[in-house]
Amino acid sequence: MDIKISDILDPACVALNLEVKDKTDALNKMVDLLAKGGKVQDRATLGTVILERERLMSTGIGNGVALPHGKTNVVDRSMAALATLASPIDFDALDDKPVSIILLLVGTEGNVGVHLRLLSRISRMVGSEQFRTALLNARSIEDVMALMGQNEEERA
Repeated sequence: MDIKISDILDPACVALNLEVKDKTDALNKMVDLLAKGGKVQDRATLGTVILERERLMSTGIGNGVALPHGKTNVVDRSMAALATLASPIDFDALDDKPVSIILLLVGTEGNVGVHLRLLSRISRMVGSEQFRTALLNARSIEDVMALMGQNEEERA
């Protein structure tokens, strides 16, 4: 069975027009979004994992998108959080452009294959300018969830 982004993205973990000061603030708020859902056993550990991964190399993948990610055993399954930002921020992106969309992916230590497939799937989705524009224009969390599901069906 192939896992989909829409399976791991809880509507409670989606934020539109999120106000952030900088990259660290954005990453912390993304971790908070996931932790708010009650499925993270240790918010502090998850925050450390994500910030440490980001220190290794920026996850700003270009075209206004950041894809922070990490693996940890403080979650028992893969999960995601998504935010569009009220104002673009510098994320040390590969193309040196500011970021407006952040999709955080967290997987378990023992499920690297699933984690890599999800990263690949997300990269393909956000590689589409049409998808990015629709995401930035989404007016509700329901719009975002419908867009994710629709996009995955088209790419299936």
